[in-house]
Amino acid sequence: MIAATTPADPAIVSAIQHDLLAWYVQHGRDLPWRRTSDPYRILVAEVMLQQTQVERVLPKYAEFLEAFPTLEDLARAPRGEVIRRWVPLGYNRRAVRLHEIVQQVTEALSGQFPSSIEQLLKLKGVGRYTAGALACFAFRQPVAFLDTNIRRVLGRCVAGIPFPTPGQDAQLLALAEQALPRDAAYAWHQALMDLGATVCSRARPACPRCPLREHCQARTALADETLSEGSRMVAEKPPPYRVQPKFVGSSRYYRGRIVAALRELLPGQALSFEELGRRIKPDFASEDAEWLRGLVDGLQRDGLIEVKDQPQEPRARQIRLP
Repeated sequence: MIAATTPADPAIVSAIQHDLLAWYVQHGRDLPWRRTSDPYRILVAEVMLQQTQVERVLPKYAEFLEAFPTLEDLARAPRGEVIRRWVPLGYNRRAVRLHEIVQQVTEALSGQFPSSIEQLLKLKGVGRYTAGALACFAFRQPVAFLDTNIRRVLGRCVAGIPFPTPGQDAQLLALAEQALPRDAAYAWHQALMDLGATVCSRARPACPRCPLREHCQARTALADETLSEGSRMVAEKPPPYRVQPKFVGSSRYYRGRIVAALRELLPGQALSFEELGRRIKPDFASEDAEWLRGLVDGLQRDGLIEVKDQPQEPRARQIRLP
């Protein structure tokens, strides 16, 4: 096994680059955000793809861009409309973050996205991965970055780590920069993501049909000759973060129900505190008021709803989408 802090073997890296890029020419996925260099459209795709599978994003991506075809269109739109158009992707905070990013670019940068990672990271809501993806995919900058699939493929094939985790990202990013073919950064990252999504998967890596099987430094650890390719199951180590509680009945579940109830209203309409409680919980009672107030306050802090307080009648607060 190669330690993540050890420089990659140039011969292994060269072979991986050659074989992976050749595989991508034949097997790369045809995705709409790969047919554009518009940083706005690439940003929309990258935000949608966070925590959501490609198959679910594809129809929503086209629909969202039909509603907001340009950066300026999205920046001018009321936030409530953006949230309504985000259905059914979930994780609605992403819609707010996307809206905030394009407003920054419109208002502070005259609608021009910066092209370097350093400048992109100055935008509130843009992290290292999104900055790297924009710099590479929109501006063809030779920069390295990691997402779940890139981490897995590089971690296994180059570093020899069967189950790489986000806790190793600093080391793996250094390794990714060493492995980057600077004249083919765009195709390289797309190929890594495609291989991770379709072949070098978390639970069922299809090692026998992997184009990198001869070079993969983790192949011995991943191999199990007693199982067929179709039934092989590799259990990836659990991520180093707290497991989400059961969705139904959780705070996240009721946050989603609040946003869904408000989306059903006409623009500008609102629900009272009591009306909202009954919409999301049919048996809503006075003892639930503190619980609901906590959910509403959290959603307000996240920019997902607006609350008009009634000083004399706290429970008559008017709640709506922004």
